Parts: sequence; C-alpha cells; structure tokens
Amino acid sequence: MAPRRRQAVFLVVWAFALVATSSMTSAAIVQHTFDVGNLTVSKLCQERVITAVNGALPGPTILVTEGDTLVVHVLNNSPYNVTIHWHGIFQLLSSWADGPSYITQCPIRPGHSYTYKFTITKQEGTLRWHAHFSLLRATVYGALIILPKSGRYPFPTPHKEFPLILGEWWNRNVIDIENQAQAIGVPPINSDAYTINGRPGDLYPCSKKHTYKLKVVHGNTYMLRIINAALNNQLFFKIANHKFTVVAVDASYTTPYATDVVVLAPGHTVDVLLTTDQVPGAYYMAARPYNSAQNAPPPDNTTTTGILIYDKLPYTSPIMPLLPALNDTPTAAKFYFSLTSLVGSPNWMPVPTKLDEQMLVTIGLSLSPCPNAACQFLPNVPTLQISANMNNASFVFPKSLSLLQAHFFNVKGIYTTDFPDQPPLKFNYTDPANSQNNALVFAPKSTRVKQVKYNATVEIVLQDTTIIGAESHPMHLHGFNFHVVGQGFGNFDPAKDRKKFNLFNPVIRNTIAVPVGGWAAIRFQANNPGVWILHCHLDAHLPLGLATAFVVENGLTPSSTLPPPPPDLPQC
Repeated sequence: MAPRRRQAVFLVVWAFALVATSSMTSAAIVQHTFDVGNLTVSKLCQERVITAVNGALPGPTILVTEGDTLVVHVLNNSPYNVTIHWHGIFQLLSSWADGPSYITQCPIRPGHSYTYKFTITKQEGTLRWHAHFSLLRATVYGALIILPKSGRYPFPTPHKEFPLILGEWWNRNVIDIENQAQAIGVPPINSDAYTINGRPGDLYPCSKKHTYKLKVVHGNTYMLRIINAALNNQLFFKIANHKFTVVAVDASYTTPYATDVVVLAPGHTVDVLLTTDQVPGAYYMAARPYNSAQNAPPPDNTTTTGILIYDKLPYTSPIMPLLPALNDTPTAAKFYFSLTSLVGSPNWMPVPTKLDEQMLVTIGLSLSPCPNAACQFLPNVPTLQISANMNNASFVFPKSLSLLQAHFFNVKGIYTTDFPDQPPLKFNYTDPANSQNNALVFAPKSTRVKQVKYNATVEIVLQDTTIIGAESHPMHLHGFNFHVVGQGFGNFDPAKDRKKFNLFNPVIRNTIAVPVGGWAAIRFQANNPGVWILHCHLDAHLPLGLATAFVVENGLTPSSTLPPPPPDLPQC
C-alpha cells in the first residue's frame, strides 16, 4: 500500500479510537507552549547567551495527572536545531512524540515548530523533559510530574513537594563545545559548575546571593523530587544532618529505603521523604560528582549547594554535609543495589519469566579512524579518535530520514536489523589488558538495530568493558520501563549470577547505571510498536556511538499498531 493511502487508512482508525477513548474517560488535555530561544544570563561572574525555554532556566515544570493528554507546542526561535524528549514517558502508540533526533523525528529547524501530543498511560511520579539534540539539554530541561489519578500515594501524604533539579553549567556555548570536540576526536571539555534548580550556589564565584533556598517548618515531612539533569556526571546528593526515605525512582515506587545519601546518574529521578526533625537552623543541600571512569581525566570536581532553612529563623551560616569521595564506588553501589520495587503499588508489574530474546551486550569506549587526520585523543597519533560501541558496533545516526520514518514507510538503506545478540568475540571483558588487543579496540561504524516481535519479552545483560577504561555507563531505554533483575561487578557468569536474580521485587527503572567494570541484567516487554533508542545517557558518549535501537513490530490489532506520523512532523 502506498504511504499516503496507508496513512489515510490509519488516520481513520486512529480517529475512531480517539473518539472511543474520549467517551470513556474524563481525563484532561493539558497544553503548553515552549518558546525555545536565546536567553542572556549571568553566572560565575560572566554574562552568557544560552538556549532556554520560555526565558527560564530550568524551563517550566509540567504538571499532569495520570490519564491526561499532554500537548506541547514547540516553537524553535533559537539559532539551532532542536527536539524535545519526554524522558521516561512510555509513548504508547505515540512514538512520533518521543523526541530523539534522527530516531523518531528529524530536528525542528530554526523558525519552525512541532506539536508533541501523547497520553500519560499507567505512569505516575517524577520524570523530566529535555532537548535531545547536541548538548542543548545543558540548558533546555525541566521537570515532568505525574500526579496519581487516585489522588493518593502508597505512603503518607507529605506536607509539601519540591522539585530539585541538578544540572551542569558551562561558561561557553555548548554547541561550539561539541563541534570542537568532534573536530579533534575527543570528549567535550568539563563543565564549570553544577547547579541546583539552575543556581550554582555559595561555593562558586558571584553566586552566593542567588543560591537556591528551601524554607521548611520543623516537624513536617516533605517530598523532594530530585532530578539529575547533568550531561556527563553522576551526582551524590546530601543534606547536612538529615536522612531520606526513598519512595520512588524513575516514576516507579520503591520499597521505602532509608539513607543519608542519594546518587543519581544523568536521567535518573529519585523521590525522597524528608522529615525536618533537626535543630531549627540552616543546612546545606549539596551535590558533587561520582566519578567511576578509569584512565580518564577527572571531571569538574566542584560542589553545588542550596540551603534548607527552617522557617522564621534569621539567616545563619549553614552546616555542610560530609559528601562521599569523588571515586566512592562502594557508596554508589550500595545505594543502587539496595533499591527494590514496591510490590502491589500502582502500575507495578511482575517480572516476566518467559523470555523470547536473550542478549549479552558489551558497552564501552573504543577507537576509530579520524576523518580529518587531525585528532588529538592520542598524543602523536592524529589519525585516531575516541569512539564508543555496543557489541563492537559503533552507532551512527542517520541524517536523511529518521529511523522511525524509515521503519514505518519501509524505506531501505537507512539502517540494518543485524545488531548482534552476543559480542562477536568472547573475551575477558574486565581484563585491563584488553586495551592492547586491536581486534577489540577498533569498532566499525554502522546503524545496526535489533528488531523484535510485538509483545516479545527481552532480557539484556549489559556488560561494561575495560577497553580504553572501565566506567559506569547510565543506559537509558526509551519507550519502556524495565526490571533490573541483577547487577554485579566483574564478568557476568550465567551459571552463577542467574541463580541470584531477583524475580520477586527488583527495582523498576528506565535508566540503569551499569556498575563500573561490572554488569546489569534488565528485562522488558516490547508491548509498544515503534523505534526505541537504547543509549548511554552521558552526553559525551552518545555521539561517539554508544547506542543502538529496538524496532518493535506492530501487533495484530489496531490497538497494537503504530499510527502514522502527524502532518507537522519535522523533515530532514
């Protein structure tokens, strides 16, 4: 069937489905307009022009209730291409609204617009939205909060709720930073600061009077919706003398977990309950990086602060928390490994046990030829540049058409469906001597994806490697949540490690920080047709090729069939 005729048929079916849906529910249509444009701001004693939404950093918080339809009109008045990704939203039958550049859409060009429309289905909690083009998510981001339809949480209702968005700040134009990095074959330069709700805090120059302050009343319990919007750093977060109870991560409820420190990879969200039971005073909220990378330059080793102030008190010198060391992997692992899902909570799903697809996927850095023979990653070797890969395939983004358009309209030559289920070469993945093996160090460039049947259950063991250097990679899967059934350090051992899988209440996430020099096993049900990218959420690694995508075929019914693209879908 010709694409236009096929699209017309689908539009009719989709229209009837929308009418039927709207007649059965009283859910609201929530509309926003995002005006993406230049904004002049002053930070760290410098005035900079950044790209921002509606003249604010962070951008607007979106508040919806489960079941609502969200409509966001994005007007690109910036000088750059842009897309918006709704991180963690399932996008059931609305893959066209997911937002990753060249995966589900071509970018919105300067002077053009696109309307994202999707329904929030079977989700509640804290998520986020951000740009998904180049490094623009450094300043184009905000919170996306989904309230429960029932109006109740599976824990005592907090007195108030506050979003705390952790970010990164550069004193330079981030587009220029990425262009320069790609030109010389190296990762982007470090940021100059970290931020809490867009503000660096007391410890940075020219920042004290703009420090974020959170006023509370003694004896109350508050919910902090903590979001890591940083580009390239996992972050430890603490409040001096206070403890947290973790109740949700990535918009999935957890068994309550008591801790005095939270760690979040880029893309992670953590909801915590905080009881203000300390001596009334002022206490620093502080975040600094967790750096797991081996054989790599250190990150920006600074600390961002906000201040928790008990109400009706004059400003006093805040107390500073003792934060974990920069390389404190045991503390990070304890937090990640201790989380479990809250069985029976809203939208909770049991672990699938019948597997249709089983994959072992190595992830890590590699080398590739430098296109201009002027690269600077390796001293005295200008012909090589840094790259990244999954199962020795270094992902290349298409430019002429998005993967989703190529899939929907059956356009050949954009991608191949031969992404390997296993590493092409089995080896000791965590042996540092790997960096001497050219067969492992060089990864071919390609656009290879994995195609799966509708409703197939997929298990992926993500195995970190020590090629170039081991590192904790936060792997984000678009379009789905997954169960983290197991994780550990060293090489995954099927005979031993499968026996330790948690098939009762593993944590449910959309982004997993694969342990440095270790592995993580995840499972998801491919019950959403479309194209869904799986990628490292360190922005430095995405253009290097640490990605692949899942092409999920249509099911046999209209309710399991992807509708056609909207008429205003941006074109390349």
